[in-house]
Amino acid sequence: MELQILTKQILEIRGHKVMLDFHLANLYEVETRALKQAVKRNIERFPSDFMFQLTDIEAKELVSQNVIPSKSYLGGYLPYAFTEQGVAMLSSVLKSKKALEVNISIMRAFVVIRQYYMNYTELKLQIEKLEKDMNLKFNDVYEALKYLIEPPQTPRKQIGYKTNDE
Repeated sequence: MELQILTKQILEIRGHKVMLDFHLANLYEVETRALKQAVKRNIERFPSDFMFQLTDIEAKELVSQNVIPSKSYLGGYLPYAFTEQGVAMLSSVLKSKKALEVNISIMRAFVVIRQYYMNYTELKLQIEKLEKDMNLKFNDVYEALKYLIEPPQTPRKQIGYKTNDE
């Protein structure tokens, strides 16, 4: 199982990293209908933080972004989204050797994404710190250049004869 393909099938929906039922069914080499039936027979293993069904709006948004095929292609149903824990639970519901192999690959993909996200967050914090430091340093340089280009104007005493107005 190629890791790059798996990581592209992991989406962020409702703030969770998830995989959709038809992607999982394809990976497990079973029909989506069979996967959903196995889940429904064991629904107590899939609380809402393990699996949820997409709303019509979420599905339309994913279709418009070409992330998923149209609802009509999917048989008119709204896909189920499985979180990392939900995918892990699928291995206990689908007891084939293929399901076990695929689950191991999927768990590795979730780990890679989590590591990437953590590295991204660390990098973002380092860049923000660097920007702050540079802004402080360059602010001093900017002030010095401004002083050199436009020295402050001090009122000068006029030279020459005084008039009665002064």
